Amino acid sequence: MSNDTTLVLGATGKTGRRVAARLRLRGTQVRAASRSSRTRFDWSDPDGWDSALQGITSAYVVPPPVPGPVHEFVARAEAAGVQHLVLLSGHGADAWGDSTFGLDMRSAEDAVRGSALEWTVLRPSNFNQNFDEDLFHAPLVAGELALPAGAVPEPFIDLEDVADAAAAVLAEPGRHAGRIYELTGPRALTFEEAVELISRASGLPMTYKRLSPAEYTVALVAEGWGEDDAHHVAEMFVLMERGVIAETTDGIATVLGRAPRNFEDYVVRAAAAGAWRP
Repeated sequence: MSNDTTLVLGATGKTGRRVAARLRLRGTQVRAASRSSRTRFDWSDPDGWDSALQGITSAYVVPPPVPGPVHEFVARAEAAGVQHLVLLSGHGADAWGDSTFGLDMRSAEDAVRGSALEWTVLRPSNFNQNFDEDLFHAPLVAGELALPAGAVPEPFIDLEDVADAAAAVLAEPGRHAGRIYELTGPRALTFEEAVELISRASGLPMTYKRLSPAEYTVALVAEGWGEDDAHHVAEMFVLMERGVIAETTDGIATVLGRAPRNFEDYVVRAAAAGAWRP
């Protein structure tokens, strides 16, 4: 076992908890950090960052939903003697152009890629698990998912693949230094196709309805979202409809030497676990 310690931010979140478990299994010492972990980390409270960074060799960074803070974090990481950063970003960030979506991720990339540290950026597409662990879950359980997504497909990726890739990169920083990996599933699906597969595997009636971005924003606000947050999510779908992030990539194969998991495998696992039972 190495004496090096890896800091995992967002350690109770979708990717963080999976990455931490994989690193521990590899024999890596992990410092799990989040707002509710023993090692507390809050992007809005910089006073606690230095203690989280003390004695850290590598860090897995899940950026905050606002631009800016990662620049200060990187400066403190450099001062603390951190050697390697792995940043979670978003698929095709270089192609987002003038979209207002993802300014937080682009700011974080600027901070990490402009640092003196070894760095690697992971850019996954939308997660399969968004359908059972996040925003799309409750509507599916209710029987209808309504989104501003049409005929342009999305190359959904399994979170298990993202975590496998992150753990591999953190374990071999020299091999992956200065690399940006675009991570997608093996094929792209429309949201309507994804809902159909989930409905069939779960045996539950589910339909897909297309909304306009404005209608979706209104719907999210009615559910209690703030206007800015709702608009940000809607802008992701506007960007997706441009088709600039619809292509699949070989990122998983490059990092892991195998093909990514397909959407059907995810649906079978989640349905068997009762993910969409009312």
